[in-house]
Amino acid sequence: MDRLKTEETNPRGIPQAKFIDKIEDFINPEKCTDDDVSNFLKELQMRLQQYKFMEENKRNTLNNLNVKIPDIKKTLDMCLFIKSKKTAFESGDDDVDDEEVEPTIDVNYELNDTVYSTAEIDVKNLDNVLLWLGADIMLEYPIDEAVEMLDSRLKAAEENKSTTIEDLQYLRSNITTMEVNTARVYNWDIQRRKQLKDSIEAA
Repeated sequence: MDRLKTEETNPRGIPQAKFIDKIEDFINPEKCTDDDVSNFLKELQMRLQQYKFMEENKRNTLNNLNVKIPDIKKTLDMCLFIKSKKTAFESGDDDVDDEEVEPTIDVNYELNDTVYSTAEIDVKNLDNVLLWLGADIMLEYPIDEAVEMLDSRLKAAEENKSTTIEDLQYLRSNITTMEVNTARVYNWDIQRRKQLKDSIEAA
């Protein structure tokens, strides 16, 4: 039987830590042995480590999202820029400088972390874009579909980030509760041992 189990969870199913108000509800001071207290402290430590393990996983998720979200935004912005240029070319209207719309766009692109190159994009025939999806996968999308897909991915990633931060705050609160529980049981045991020693010496 899990003495520390509670029915309360957050929306992602992470159980709420039980605050030990009365240690006597878990350990009978008149009948318990040193092993009983030691085993209970091990239970508390095990639950604490579970929360810390979940916290570490959530921190890794947050770090990944903090890298992923700017990349998605940058790609989405580029697709929107290309789409606006193509729309302006097709309509013959340049909202930026009221000059004749150029049929090509000169862009810089990244080859690796330190090397960039330039390319000339034919606006008139620019109907599709190639998106790097990771895991050695690159797919071709019509521009409108690329914008829709990237916008959807961005919203999902930002929502995931929000819930991850919420989970981290929840886990930190539970970790604090378990640390307080452990300290209270440890201090309670010191007092119990002292009282037991005093009673033996008095006898």
